[in-house]
Amino acid sequence: MQRALTSILRLTRPWRPLQARGCSSVGATGVPEIQVHALAGRDQGITEIIMNRPHARNALGKVLVSELLEAVAQLREDRQVRVLLFRSGVKGVFCAGADLKEREQMNEVEVGVFVQRLRGLMDEIGGTQRLPRCLGVALAKELIFTGRRLSGEQAQALRLVNHAVAQNEEGNAAYHRARELAQEILPQAPTAVRLSKVAIDRGMEVDIASGMAIEGICYAQNIPTRDRLEGMAAFKEKRPPRFVGK
Repeated sequence: MQRALTSILRLTRPWRPLQARGCSSVGATGVPEIQVHALAGRDQGITEIIMNRPHARNALGKVLVSELLEAVAQLREDRQVRVLLFRSGVKGVFCAGADLKEREQMNEVEVGVFVQRLRGLMDEIGGTQRLPRCLGVALAKELIFTGRRLSGEQAQALRLVNHAVAQNEEGNAAYHRARELAQEILPQAPTAVRLSKVAIDRGMEVDIASGMAIEGICYAQNIPTRDRLEGMAAFKEKRPPRFVGK
């Protein structure tokens, strides 16, 4: 089991920078639906994926999902990217969910394939399994059976979201809060952050003993990194660490 877990959790990937930073994709209408924008200056290391499908309120259609999958696949291999932000280029909306008008034109096989692609893109799909684990069975059933809509404050009270912010005149208060959070993550050791994410996500799917084994495997991958030594040196010298992701 230990050997199998180690193989599954190994994070070694070749470093391949994106050929085009700030690239964009073009949908069937000729209008870019996905834009990838790398921030600079003090925010270098933060990359934004911007959804731009205003006529459909950023609904998840074939083109948008295809281009989003392509962008995520490229960014996954780019070690210059430390934090990824998803934002909307359409004022007043983030994402309207599935494109039901487009879905009506699909046959059953096409719908099945499309849903599987969505599952590969977003962990949130699978609400009948994830929501009970987050809120408990009774409350999850109530929300799913009623289809109730929640405000940001209600979602935060239920701990479905971490933060709820008052809207500003520009309509981008949530983006600014997300960017502030990204700036907090940015200076941390990239490898340690990635391994922590793996340990948490995989550990939540198994019993506590297996979860501890997963954590041990992840920590073992962090031991030989230069960033671990830099963190200890910075602590000893009472200075901010300078992590490089190696």
